[in-house]
Amino acid sequence: MKRTRLSVIGLIAAAGLALAGCGSASTAPSSSAPAAGADTSLSDVKSAGVLKVGTEGTYKPFTFHANGSGELTGYDVEIINAVADKLGVKPAFQETQFDAIFAGLDAKRFDVVANQISITDERKAKYDFSTPYTVSTGVIVTKADNNSITSFDSLQGKTTAQSLTSNWYKLAQQSGANVEAVEGWAQAITLLKQGRVDATINDKLTYLDSQKTSHDDTIKIAAETTDKSLSAFALRKGSTSLTDAINKALGELAADGTLAKISQKYFDADVSK
Repeated sequence: MKRTRLSVIGLIAAAGLALAGCGSASTAPSSSAPAAGADTSLSDVKSAGVLKVGTEGTYKPFTFHANGSGELTGYDVEIINAVADKLGVKPAFQETQFDAIFAGLDAKRFDVVANQISITDERKAKYDFSTPYTVSTGVIVTKADNNSITSFDSLQGKTTAQSLTSNWYKLAQQSGANVEAVEGWAQAITLLKQGRVDATINDKLTYLDSQKTSHDDTIKIAAETTDKSLSAFALRKGSTSLTDAINKALGELAADGTLAKISQKYFDADVSK
């Protein structure tokens, strides 16, 4: 997309000047043709009548198939569907593994990625991002009757259950906790409820999804980070017109309560702001 064709452009410009000098008006470029390098991201989508969306389809509750093999659904899927409707086009989902999702965007297989993409400085240097539609924090989860842990500082000397490859493992260590290695959320909660660990640190969305699926009064959020994780739709760099249109749609969906409604459906909380 960013490859320049200076030599070709130069030849065209030179030919145009030569013909103009001969009094030929018929060779003037059409006023309706887009300028070289012009952003046509929105007009391309509008012309096609389709917004091509890259997503995993295996990342519940954000993008997954109902009952394993049913219709593609999820928090991200419903939001991008609502955005496409605002744009007056149809969404066309292309499912791919996460490791290949940005390569697919670069290769123009899709116009936008809807897959809980966290906004980072590294990604912002390579891609355009919409307004965030998911806001989350890190949380300490303890047993409901545990009043000794009220902050990250109070994890000093306590034992937490963490996946050793997660950022939460690092945060637990930095907070002075002893870490019990686990494979994931389910195992961490099992150890917590058995009293074998004092707490676990994870994303608030994970906790909310778990509580939505199977409410458990025996656990609670004891504290959460002040830093927030923001997730948004990712687009190719330079897709300004399409990004602006998506942001306008997201603004309207926030104002009319649609984002909050979708969020409540999946998390029993508004995680859209």
